[in-house]
Amino acid sequence: VQLVESGGGLVQPGGSLRLSCAASGFTFSRYAMNWYRQAQGKEREFIAHITNVGYGTNYAESVKDRFTIPRDNADNTVYLQMSRLKPEDTAVYYCHTRYYRDYWGQGTQVTVSS
Repeated sequence: VQLVESGGGLVQPGGSLRLSCAASGFTFSRYAMNWYRQAQGKEREFIAHITNVGYGTNYAESVKDRFTIPRDNADNTVYLQMSRLKPEDTAVYYCHTRYYRDYWGQGTQVTVSS
């Protein structure tokens, strides 16, 4: 199982960014996917969840109405579409799934700053 995030970078407050997570090594369409983030000096926190076929999603209160988590099962990719970004969204963002055990990507840094 491999999860590879991409798309992080520096963005100004109020801006948008889309993260991607390319998955391999398992039948992607059978498993729910999640995004987490970890800010410096803080614990990793849950951000967003999507069911295996994408009919159900849920979000942390801190990102609800600003972030969405679409997925493309044909391309084995899950995304995190982020808008109206705030400085407090600065963190390393991780893709996650549970396939017999927890799997994490290597993370991608998102920095929101003017």
